[in-house]
Amino acid sequence: MKALSKENKRKSRVNRIISKNFSGWLLLLPSLLLFVLVVWRPVCVAFYGAFFRLQGMEATQFIGLKNFKDVLTDSAFLKTLINTVQYVLWSLVIGLPLPFFTAIMINEMIHAQSCFKITTYLPVIVPTVATCLIWKMMYLDGSGGLLNTILYYVGIDPKQWLSNPSLTIPLIIIAMTWQSFGTSVIMYLAALQGVDQSLYEASRIDGSGFWSRLWHILFPHMRGILLLLGIQQIIGIFQITEQPLVMTGGGPDGASLSLGLTNYFYAFKYGQFDKSMALGVLMFLILIPLTFLYFKLDKKIND
Repeated sequence: MKALSKENKRKSRVNRIISKNFSGWLLLLPSLLLFVLVVWRPVCVAFYGAFFRLQGMEATQFIGLKNFKDVLTDSAFLKTLINTVQYVLWSLVIGLPLPFFTAIMINEMIHAQSCFKITTYLPVIVPTVATCLIWKMMYLDGSGGLLNTILYYVGIDPKQWLSNPSLTIPLIIIAMTWQSFGTSVIMYLAALQGVDQSLYEASRIDGSGFWSRLWHILFPHMRGILLLLGIQQIIGIFQITEQPLVMTGGGPDGASLSLGLTNYFYAFKYGQFDKSMALGVLMFLILIPLTFLYFKLDKKIND
């Protein structure tokens, strides 16, 4: 009887909470359903399917860790992992400092600041595939590409761009940086405008120049947001798929092949959905520590 009484009390408490916040739960329901169907259901299906041999999308035989073993022992896996790490490193070299220093320059402007904010943000509204096609045309080999056309007019022989294995990854990262440039600049600007203006005034009175203000005022204040966006960028770039797919198809000779693109090829080129799920689970497990670190830093910075 006591157990039944406790159960009734618990149910009544839950019912009171739901009835008290019914309108909130009703507004939350579409987003919650979408999150479950689009995010968590595929994750659960991938974890389940990674341990089975699949016939199409139907599990036919439990094989334990064999799919993971096949993925990890694939001759292209190590090269693909190295390529993905290179994408991440190049994104930190190119895609992290440029928006930061651009935001500082815009913040220091007295005139036309709004104009520069708009122009730097415009590439963000261009769809990813369109951006990739634009930059692919710019990088075309021979006389058809924009870069080679410019080189021709200044008397320099045409270069191999995306066909050069040593240049492929940096060139793709440049295209990605151009598209996401505006979002990063706006976020840095928002953080810069939160700097206490009295510190600027005091530094000017003391005769401090721009570089002194940058080192002693801006960097200490911006360290948190730089680290936060850096981790966010690592998580995003580690999953890069569309850009190498559209711009190079993973070539030349696998030089631009990423883990995300390999996952795509497993599923939609080779029809090996079991290996695709296994690789997806491996990527998920690799990114979990970074995701927890991101949320921890985000909470610390916002608090």
